[in-house]
Amino acid sequence: MLGINAFRGTPVVAPSGARRYTDEAHAIAARDVEFDWEGVPLHYVPNEPMVTHVINFMHLVLPEGERAMSATLAEALPLIEDTRLHEEVVGFVGQEATHASSHKGAREHLADLGMDMKPMSRRMDWLVDKILGDKGLTGKAKHAWLCERLGLFAAMEHYTAVVGEWLLTDPALEDAGMHPMMLDMVKWHGAEEVEHRNVAFDAYMYVDGSYARRVRTALLASFTLFVLFIASMNYLFRQDPSKAKGRLWPLQLISATRRGLVPNMKFLITEIPPYLRPSFHPSQIGDMDVAMRYLARSPAANRSSGESEG
Repeated sequence: MLGINAFRGTPVVAPSGARRYTDEAHAIAARDVEFDWEGVPLHYVPNEPMVTHVINFMHLVLPEGERAMSATLAEALPLIEDTRLHEEVVGFVGQEATHASSHKGAREHLADLGMDMKPMSRRMDWLVDKILGDKGLTGKAKHAWLCERLGLFAAMEHYTAVVGEWLLTDPALEDAGMHPMMLDMVKWHGAEEVEHRNVAFDAYMYVDGSYARRVRTALLASFTLFVLFIASMNYLFRQDPSKAKGRLWPLQLISATRRGLVPNMKFLITEIPPYLRPSFHPSQIGDMDVAMRYLARSPAANRSSGESEG
């Protein structure tokens, strides 16, 4: 784990679990990014179909997942009276909406290249609407279900921050010749995951903070992500129309992991103990300086701002 974020003031944890700040904190806001998919090939990591599909996992599941996360944090907003945390949640929701729309664009590009993404995206829609929706509950049941979802998404954001740190600091994909536009997309996303890594956790701690729920939802998040990953890899591999995809995707995944081209999925287990430490806070993950430096030079983030200035 890397050092504490230097952009933030020292957090003071109130008995309720809400964080307070002694200094001015970094402001989180959605960025206006633009991606041009023209010329991005089916296997945008050259000669690495399985590595490409590991990245495609983000395009396949994130649009619906981040929609559910945004809706849950937006539902929690009226309960958050802390001005600073309220502002962070608003910025978080905006960033997640941008992530969802960007990955949806990538998914549509894959469909144009011959991969039928609709069946799996419909399953994700069902998961979000039927399993993670508000269910029309009222009173204490409604509040308890909100807390459950906040705990689940706080744990999932822990994993995405870990992956975001890997995307920012490991040169494996760049060294493998990944298409620069797609590389920028995942690094931009990874940087924003590091940037807002604390928000879902702080919202959960403010609204609920139950340690028992934190344990339960961490285990559930880990299991859910693992199942989604395996199901998505199998689906993406079957949908790949290229003869160059090879055979036996699990063996290809093991090879890619050993060569450091994708994160080792063991992190879904090994990251549980750090997350469950009573003293844990997401600001202990990643390096905000690295994230902000990348966001300052991201071609997608700067292309839009440059055009608006012109």
